[in-house]
Amino acid sequence: MGVRAGGWRQLVDYLHDPHRVARFQQLCGVSAVSSAQPLANGGCSHGAGAGATGAGEPAAAAAARYRGATPGSLSKNGVACAPAAGYCGDTAASSTFPSPAATQPPAAAADPKKKPRRTNSLNGEAGTEFCIHNRLLYYLFSLGTELGNELFYITFFPFWLWNIDPYVGRRLIVIWVWVMYLGQCTKDIIRWPRPASPPVVKVEVFYDSEYGMPSTHAMSGTAIPFSLFFLTCGRWEYPYVIGLLLASSWCILVCLSRLYMGMHSILDIIAGVLYSILILIIFHPALDLIDNFNLTYKYAPLFIISLHLGMGLFSFTLDTWSTSRGDTAEILGTGAGIACASHVNHIFGILPDPPLVALPFSPPSITFNLIARAFLRFAVGVVVLLLTRAVLKAITIPLACKIFRIPCTDVLQARKRMEVELPYRYLTYGTVGFVALFLVPCLFNYLNLS
Repeated sequence: MGVRAGGWRQLVDYLHDPHRVARFQQLCGVSAVSSAQPLANGGCSHGAGAGATGAGEPAAAAAARYRGATPGSLSKNGVACAPAAGYCGDTAASSTFPSPAATQPPAAAADPKKKPRRTNSLNGEAGTEFCIHNRLLYYLFSLGTELGNELFYITFFPFWLWNIDPYVGRRLIVIWVWVMYLGQCTKDIIRWPRPASPPVVKVEVFYDSEYGMPSTHAMSGTAIPFSLFFLTCGRWEYPYVIGLLLASSWCILVCLSRLYMGMHSILDIIAGVLYSILILIIFHPALDLIDNFNLTYKYAPLFIISLHLGMGLFSFTLDTWSTSRGDTAEILGTGAGIACASHVNHIFGILPDPPLVALPFSPPSITFNLIARAFLRFAVGVVVLLLTRAVLKAITIPLACKIFRIPCTDVLQARKRMEVELPYRYLTYGTVGFVALFLVPCLFNYLNLS
């Protein structure tokens, strides 16, 4: 039993090792850069201390302290980091390690793209400079990581509600809310840090203040595509093999993007995928009950608002501030707004569900008129949502500061206070959700865009 427990512990340590993430980044063409300036005509800068750790430690000894460091890595303040093409360090480092040209593929070394130092807009922390040697992978994984960010949610969900199938959209958002809420709360309970940098290169820094276990990007990247697949099976006519392939590709892209960005270990990703599957198994059979309750129960809006607000208060008291606080309130507010709008729509007959005899649906023929109307609906709706968010943000933050007597001169610091962040995020995104599913469809009816 002890041997088995030791084996599991070794497996966990292996999957949680940041050097595995760093190795994946190196394979994908991501490398940290030294503080030296770019070389011109094959020259080499020799900045003070470039080849030592700051305490007289040789670069080779510094690199040796990091297992998994690859040949050709340079030492910067005791940090083992992969060299960027066109950079070199101190003479001591150059004599110890092979030249960058010897460790980089010729195509990669010929055209590296240095990315500027990135700063977290909420806490001002700056990430490390890094160099991209494979632009295709950089843009591909940037797209993958955006599939779990706010910009994607505020465009994808409304587009689905307005142009494809509100029935599926409502239920998809229920799944998304529970998956993301449980994932964020679990992070603050387990409190495992993100992969250490070094050796990992932080390509993304915005979510670095959050804990890492499990990966909520991996959770949403699993829950959303596979929920779409299961919710549309039997409801829409399409090749299910292609649907399953697209869902799997979506999931894999999001998961790999988090390794590429240096934000999660392999263990974080695996845990996120498995956790999301467990939540889907539990909640998917209950979707009919939840959706019918939201639509038909007389006091459903009161119950929904109270439940989501209580869940937000609980998550806000788990730990010190991080971006997960605002994200949790934002998710809960959006879910509450969508659920309340569903109830109001049911009362007034807006966006009614088609009769069961009309199933399954056949995808309509793609015509210019169809594309134009869909694009016009999306454009008008997104403008309304962005205006709603801007107005509510401008109102709720100063109002909360005034009510709770919090200085509002520094908005970023004020937003970190629970008394401000909870009402700001909850009210703003709750209103956005309600507008998206109730007021915007009413506007479409008025403009003859339904």
